[in-house]
Amino acid sequence: MTCIPYLSKLFEYKIPESREEYQGSAYHDVQTYTYKDLKKITDDFSYINKIGQGGFGSVYKAKLRDGTVVAVKVLSSKSTNESSKDFLNELDIISKTDHENLVEFCGCCIEDNHRILIYKYVENNSLAQTLLGGGHSNIKFNWAIRTKICIGIARGLEYLHETFRPRIVHRDIKANNILLDKDLNPKISDFGLAKLLPADMTEVSTRVAGTMGYLAPEYALKGHLTRRADTYSFGVLLLEIVTGRCNTNRMLPNKDCYLLERAWMAYENNDMISMIDIFLNENFDEEQALQFIKIGLLCTQESPQQRPKMSNVVKMLTGKKSVVMDGITKPGLVSDFTKLKIKNQKSYDAKSSCSISTRGNSSFDSGAFKSDQDE
Repeated sequence: MTCIPYLSKLFEYKIPESREEYQGSAYHDVQTYTYKDLKKITDDFSYINKIGQGGFGSVYKAKLRDGTVVAVKVLSSKSTNESSKDFLNELDIISKTDHENLVEFCGCCIEDNHRILIYKYVENNSLAQTLLGGGHSNIKFNWAIRTKICIGIARGLEYLHETFRPRIVHRDIKANNILLDKDLNPKISDFGLAKLLPADMTEVSTRVAGTMGYLAPEYALKGHLTRRADTYSFGVLLLEIVTGRCNTNRMLPNKDCYLLERAWMAYENNDMISMIDIFLNENFDEEQALQFIKIGLLCTQESPQQRPKMSNVVKMLTGKKSVVMDGITKPGLVSDFTKLKIKNQKSYDAKSSCSISTRGNSSFDSGAFKSDQDE
């Protein structure tokens, strides 16, 4: 499965150029580290300590003086030049979030051109590397563990969407961004694409940021972002966890290529049991597994208004709310990456031209904010 992120550039900020300036800024509550300190604990960012590489840069494993094992995320010069808003979002948002299903933020370094984020290290890699990694993991994902993971992710999103203020839309919920701790509790990671929603607004038109296969249609095609876009991504992820399959597999025939389409056909043919991961060896709660598939289909409805809020998703996953399939339709699916890329680039170019003509060299693009009573 190929994951190609689009990064949003909505605002540009003046980032403090030194630790002293940083500590006097609006982000002074965040723990800061010098670049020299981080070079030391990562052995000069050695390849041996490198544990990951992503669109924003490289990640290294290290240990702080107090013994805390951390992941040091060094943002690439390209990402820091073009995505300062994303960086500051991480500082301001992550430092204030507090939930057992979110990766813990430990601090940062802002020094000269260096932009580095420090997180508490999560031991068991991501769902993409383990459950969906082609059998290369030693972790046995029995049904109880999968259930715990699904409910934990849902609770983390419920916190971001409905408990935390201001509300947060993650925008890039996917298997790569779900890490597992030593007890296999899920931790939602990578708030580099997080998008804050103003308190009285629930929809914002913006450049698309996210990963193909998990993108909600209204967001991928029109740039309309609400919390229900995360709900869609969660629905795809839920189906991946239950089935043990990636959302897209181009090695299969067209009719079997997309997990959402296969799940819908199985639902229509009353054959959802065939979707459940064969590696469970029939050792699972059949009724619960089928309910999870139905919830995945509800979360991926083409219309955002038909998708449940994450608080209701949690209730359905835990059996505290019935899974009602009345009026359910085929899930929305964006399958043509090339057309999507061209469409979004043309849309952004048009907006950029408008911005330049009215604001000079400003890169500010607030988009259109709309009230949405359903949210």
